[in-house]
Amino acid sequence: MKIAKFGGSSLANAYQIKKVCDIILSDPDRRIIVVSAPGKRSSDDIKVTDLLIALAKARLAGNDYKNEYSAVIARYKEITDDLSIPSVLPDIEKAISDTAAAPYDDDVKYLDSVKAMGEDCCARLVAEYLTSIGHPAVYCNPGKCGLYLDHDAMGKAVILGESYDNLEELAHEKRLCIFPGFYGYNKKGEIITFSRGGSDITGSILAGAVNADIYENWTDVDNVYAVNPSLVKNPFPITEITYDEMRELAYAGFSVLHEEALYPVYMRSIPVHIRNTNNPEATGTKIVSKRTHYDSLITGIAGEKGFLTITVDKYLMNHQVGFLMNLLKIFTEEGISIEHMPSGIDSVTIIARKKYFTDEKKEIIKNRIKNELKVDSVHIEEDLAIVMLVGEAMANSVGIMARAASALSSAGINLKIVNQGASEISMMFGVAEEYCNYAVRVLYKELFRY
Repeated sequence: MKIAKFGGSSLANAYQIKKVCDIILSDPDRRIIVVSAPGKRSSDDIKVTDLLIALAKARLAGNDYKNEYSAVIARYKEITDDLSIPSVLPDIEKAISDTAAAPYDDDVKYLDSVKAMGEDCCARLVAEYLTSIGHPAVYCNPGKCGLYLDHDAMGKAVILGESYDNLEELAHEKRLCIFPGFYGYNKKGEIITFSRGGSDITGSILAGAVNADIYENWTDVDNVYAVNPSLVKNPFPITEITYDEMRELAYAGFSVLHEEALYPVYMRSIPVHIRNTNNPEATGTKIVSKRTHYDSLITGIAGEKGFLTITVDKYLMNHQVGFLMNLLKIFTEEGISIEHMPSGIDSVTIIARKKYFTDEKKEIIKNRIKNELKVDSVHIEEDLAIVMLVGEAMANSVGIMARAASALSSAGINLKIVNQGASEISMMFGVAEEYCNYAVRVLYKELFRY
């Protein structure tokens, strides 16, 4: 069995939806299909999700949302008319109208419920279209199918374990199952959404639940590339990459899949196949547990801005038992997630994302470290970007670090931090934010010799 998830660009209009349905019907193993909300029809268009957000915000502001509602319905009417399935439009209108007009006591929950209608209504129309052309399909409501979510301590949507048993029943459905991505329900019957792009997570959950042979993620590119295509012309295509390599790259902004989407398939060793809706004959990229071949020494290079460092100095730090534990405890109690922690004998540097820090939070942490740990100094430095060099083949190669550091030095890029994981599949370089993209290009030129 294959789970196939299609992104918003693949479902932007009736023409694209027909392509999607041709792909679905070309392989009888594709039984469960996850759909996103219709995306942009052109570069200057507006995604349906953004139209729904505008509708919800108008209601929350106490304004008449008639125009915003009409804009959403117009998008779906265009699609249903072009697919010759006008009979499904009243169901779509009712779903959106009822959700938009529902009473609410929590702005965030209300916004979530309205946003989710993009995927929900897309699933309804895709199921109706497939049935209309002689291939029985059923719209699968996440609540009725038992996809239960809750929020963790950080406010993220997390799946409840019982959902996997509930969703496993879909494997026995004779009709094609069309499942809306992006959202589920809590035990109170309220909609909970994943963050934007969360349909990837829904597909992964379903693949894990039915123990699929493969999870296909259909998008608008032929391959995952070794570097961001906007930075380099004709970047090297990746045909195979491991879960671990993908996670390392995703950490540094490698935006191929939602960062949380790999866990359910990783736990069950289900391969993920990235494919192009507009070019289904392309090889695509497979994400696997173990690689069978290596196209290059380096798998990928990625960079992301938005980090800062907190450097703590204390003489004879290495002699003080429990120092690092107490330092980490401060960050834990302040709700700060730590990304890296390179250290020396008398100093340690905490690398974290700037988005977690207000000016007030910085002062609180500095003062707590000074007062509770009696350190010599605490210094916070912003303007940090992380550049990641990733590749399992590096573990059996000599001289990669030297080549990378030499290339960056020759390009006039000062290295603020250098760190290599124990697994040896990744190297991390900290550079000034202004040099982030430049550093990625320099490393790509050195290591791929383009």
